[in-house]
Amino acid sequence: MGWVTDHAPTRAELDSCVQCGLCLPACPTFRLTGKETFSPRGRLMAMSAVATGVAAVDDSFAAIMDSCLQCRACEVVCPSLVPFGRAMEGARTELTAQLPSQQRKARHLMVGRVLASPALLKLATIGVSVGQRLRIGKVLPNTLRSGFAGIRPIKPVAATPGSVHPALGERVGRVGFLTGCVMDVWFSEVHAASIALLQRAGYDVVIPPAQTCCGALAAHDGDMKDATKLAQKNVVAFANVDVIVVDSAGCGAHMKEYGNFTKGGEAFSKRVFDINELVAIAVESGRIAASAIERGDVAVQDPCHLRHAQRIVDQPRSILRAAGYNPVEIDPDGRCCGAAGIYSLLQPNLSRQLGTAKADQVRASNANVVASANPGCEMQLRSYLGSGYQVVHPVELLWRAVQEDDR
Repeated sequence: MGWVTDHAPTRAELDSCVQCGLCLPACPTFRLTGKETFSPRGRLMAMSAVATGVAAVDDSFAAIMDSCLQCRACEVVCPSLVPFGRAMEGARTELTAQLPSQQRKARHLMVGRVLASPALLKLATIGVSVGQRLRIGKVLPNTLRSGFAGIRPIKPVAATPGSVHPALGERVGRVGFLTGCVMDVWFSEVHAASIALLQRAGYDVVIPPAQTCCGALAAHDGDMKDATKLAQKNVVAFANVDVIVVDSAGCGAHMKEYGNFTKGGEAFSKRVFDINELVAIAVESGRIAASAIERGDVAVQDPCHLRHAQRIVDQPRSILRAAGYNPVEIDPDGRCCGAAGIYSLLQPNLSRQLGTAKADQVRASNANVVASANPGCEMQLRSYLGSGYQVVHPVELLWRAVQEDDR
């Protein structure tokens, strides 16, 4: 039958793979299982088999595609520059179209409706907040317990829609700030630190009221209809700002690829910056002063969509040093922690193995503070590290240092 949607992997994308195998050692699922089908090369071969009519979009194909973390570590080492992330999203779009299931429909409902709806997300957040107070995490199924344990205590929203936070000192620009969905209600302290540092760096920070969820989870799960709709809304919402700033690695990586989803997306993507990029520039230029106080070691966890998808590596470390910390490397390869959006719910065994391995790397560093620039990674680390460790965004550590130094 082949492909049936406009978003399917293209012949050019699939043929760009020369099957050299350099991606295999970089792939977390191949390293865990040793299965060729659980490698980027194996997945591309499975896609090619469907594209040429040799194989069908069936349960076997779904198992191969759904095992992928979409960490994109393979793209970093690929000499042929195969756009694997784009091809994988296309393959999952075909799964949605050709192999609908109740589970997949439920996922699309959660990702495309709940996350994109402030009212529904607020309702879900109230449930989480009540659950935290009642400590119901202990009675949840194993697949939900670890994720629940990683959620921060719910705090008030830091970025009110439509608000403007004026620059402090000399004004250098005007930025639009993505509040997102989960980040806004579950990680408001990160937003507060990001906005405060941007103001300190000389930016007017605007919170466009019409913005919505970035659409990353919808795209990764093959729901291109909702992913496109969300991208279109954000392109319009951020039309009147110079730059769009994002403090979630996964959201930023996706928004930098809006050209794959909507008209005007490519121009929009050129204006998207991760918070680490702008703050590191402000530190280097002296607009944000580096702290002279030594605050000890901090283990650095590189979110896949920061390191592999956006190729942002040095900036978080510069920020940590500016905060007075000594960055400790725990994994030179930046291997995935196993969070990967909702992967822990879909592939709990593989996610658990990766989460345990990442936690062991942190413990081996002897640091009890961990810096991670993505909400899913933070939750995964909190879950597998347990008590005695502080997992925070790099900008939170810098903002705390700035406040302490101001006293």
